[in-house]
Amino acid sequence: MAVNVLFIFLCSILVFVMTPGLAFFYGGMVPRRDINNTLMAVFIMCCVPVLLWVICGYSLSFSGNNWNIIGNLHNFFLNNVKFNAGAATTGGSITNIAFLIFQMMFALITPALFVGAVVERINFRFLILFVVLWSLFVYYPLVHIVWGGGFLQSLGVLDFAGGLVVHINAGVTALLLAYFLGPRLIQEKGSPKSLSWVLLGTTFLWIGWYGFNAGSAFAINGIAMQAMLTTTVATATAMLVWVILDVCTKRNATLFGICSGAICGLVAITPACGFVSVESSMIIGAIATMASYGFITVIKPKLKIDDTLDAFGCHGISGIVGSILTGLFASKAINPAVTHNGWLAGGNFHQFGIQLGATLFTVAFTTVVVTIIIVVLKQVMSMRMRHEEEIVKREMADLQ
Repeated sequence: MAVNVLFIFLCSILVFVMTPGLAFFYGGMVPRRDINNTLMAVFIMCCVPVLLWVICGYSLSFSGNNWNIIGNLHNFFLNNVKFNAGAATTGGSITNIAFLIFQMMFALITPALFVGAVVERINFRFLILFVVLWSLFVYYPLVHIVWGGGFLQSLGVLDFAGGLVVHINAGVTALLLAYFLGPRLIQEKGSPKSLSWVLLGTTFLWIGWYGFNAGSAFAINGIAMQAMLTTTVATATAMLVWVILDVCTKRNATLFGICSGAICGLVAITPACGFVSVESSMIIGAIATMASYGFITVIKPKLKIDDTLDAFGCHGISGIVGSILTGLFASKAINPAVTHNGWLAGGNFHQFGIQLGATLFTVAFTTVVVTIIIVVLKQVMSMRMRHEEEIVKREMADLQ
């Protein structure tokens, strides 16, 4: 167990690094006047979700089972947690304290992802209170439902490292926040303002993703190595596909496109990485990237929803595709935890049906609860920053 605990310790650090990496990624994509606001909105997630997780998040996610939807408060403020005992959720491969720290990093990065949809115009106080309520009523229930003994886990859903819990959840939340918030006063087109920051952020994210995906094996074993390999191959495939699409439609490849492709590949393989073969990971990376590219370039302009940094286009769409395709390619030969082989891995449509149903449930659940949270919060405070602040920013833009 000691070796596995050390492995998860290192993986937890890697997952933590993803949040400042995301700050660089998003910060490089916005105008200079919005950099500090964007960095702060992302980096504050190293504070609020951590405290919430310790107070009640871990308990609501992994302690008890109420209605197969949510846990209880038996471990409120981590009381009654036997830190050095083997974590039942991991089959005892690591200790409880290692498991709760690793999962805490997931609770930290997930809300940071949807910040990209609303930078430049959201009221900061609204964002903080929204994250608190979203964590309590969306994130913790989904963690419990998928990983903590809830009904989707009982049905046999496969989500190795967070396709449902993290990426579809964050992507749908991003789209809804952008819809209710309304468009920016200034919608600048063209390349990101600092491609070097975007590349740096992508690098941090990719490195951190190894902790995210390989660490979800909860042991340094063959499945963890499989997850690392498929993560790398899917991401490389996605990068190449995005470049090809750019060349075919825009006549040139861009560094920003390469980075966007990498993110789509990382997202898409997340739910499947420990369940599929290398060949399957290439297919998942390619299909998800084509879907995200098509949404961002063709569908999004028609929706007229100002998702500033395409949080839904990358995380939501690629997460949905990756989750569903897991049901086609999951293989018992890769991971004994797979009960039913995917249809294209020698099985039938049973697992595909479970994955499709779980994906639709996640989208619907997140949509309904997030909508309720936003509508209620808007009754007590402004969702958008003051009009005067946006006017000042517009005037600064004119001067630049």
